[in-house]
Amino acid sequence: MVKAVVGANWGDEGKGKITDMLAQNADIVVRFQGGANAGHTIKNKYGKFALHSLPSGVFYDHTTSVIGNGVALNVPIFFNEIKSITEKGVPMPKIMISERAQIVMPYHILFDQYEEERLGGKAFGSTKSGIAPFYSDKFAKIGFQVNELFDDEGLKDKLKSVVATKNVLLEHLYHKPLLDVDELYATLMEYKEMVKPYVGDVSAFLDKALKEGKTVLLEGQLGTLKDTDHGIYPMVTSSNTIAAYGAVGAGVPPYEIKEIITVCKAYSSAVGGGAFVSEIFDAEAEELRNRGGDGGEYGATTGRPRRVGWFDCVASKYGCRLQGTTDVAFTVLDVLGYLDEIPVCVAYDIDGEQTTDFPVTYKLEKAKPVLKTLPGWKCDITGIREYDQLPENCRKYIEFVEQQIGYPITMVSNGPSREDIIYRKSALK
Repeated sequence: MVKAVVGANWGDEGKGKITDMLAQNADIVVRFQGGANAGHTIKNKYGKFALHSLPSGVFYDHTTSVIGNGVALNVPIFFNEIKSITEKGVPMPKIMISERAQIVMPYHILFDQYEEERLGGKAFGSTKSGIAPFYSDKFAKIGFQVNELFDDEGLKDKLKSVVATKNVLLEHLYHKPLLDVDELYATLMEYKEMVKPYVGDVSAFLDKALKEGKTVLLEGQLGTLKDTDHGIYPMVTSSNTIAAYGAVGAGVPPYEIKEIITVCKAYSSAVGGGAFVSEIFDAEAEELRNRGGDGGEYGATTGRPRRVGWFDCVASKYGCRLQGTTDVAFTVLDVLGYLDEIPVCVAYDIDGEQTTDFPVTYKLEKAKPVLKTLPGWKCDITGIREYDQLPENCRKYIEFVEQQIGYPITMVSNGPSREDIIYRKSALK
């Protein structure tokens, strides 16, 4: 069967830990979209890791970690990441890279930087990882699939054609140094040698695995609100972050996806720009940020301070609906133990009217949060393994959020380690 682990909000929900945990019972873990522009932080017996390209199942010797065709593959980052985990004692993972995955070219990263520089104050807050230029080229049909590295003659001709176009932009729009075809070709030959042992037909591999009754875990990057179609456009990523795209980005039939575990944080956080209705500021935000997650709310890839806010029921209900959620994993609940009272955003006020439906961007930017305050539990809940052992106000907080979003919270994460998880039977199931 196929399960998907995806984010409900802006990303940074704690998907890495949940994927890592579910991978214990999976045979294959597939990254199906996105690139090295966001990361998953995982803490286990080997240490603490920030993964950017590798699927979160790489810490198990029984799993195969797959890079699907929907991924933006930055080859040097990917292999540096493998080296970074094996140097800390993690056994070399079993890896497969889709022959149809596309490569982040060195110039994609340059163009990302140049465009943000050109936009100045109107920049998108890109991580400058080359993701938007990569996906632009993919859909303009001038990207490079991994399999093209093995077509020597065709590769060189295509490279000449693409470079000619790019150099016009570099010279006349960005006023930057021009690209050299031979240099790029030499780089791609290095990439070819690096990926050679791992390249294969992923969709055929997954088809065989499913026929053999194996469990496949699809791992999404970022969350619903960063989806290029359904998110807070244009302050979104350049790929589809929803579980439906897992079928496309991995190469499996959509009807095979039986479980969709959508990860929600017990409060909100986001890296980058865009509307964020329940955001908080100043000392209140600083305290939550510094207490948050494992070591504070700072991007796993960028190190940037994350914007933080109260739990947003409107955004989370929408995020869960778009994902097709079967189960919600509710993370970093332990962080809120310092608060006397916990505000929750239950509706938006837009031009004097209240709504619980998530709106399009121009309306979202006018929205003000309608907050309901719940009593805090004022203690450390880390280490608790049974739901009924949680403080009453903590259980009430979980159950209130569940009723508001309308999707069953079946997993509660109350600490950074893989073992810090509580399974519960939801009243909604």
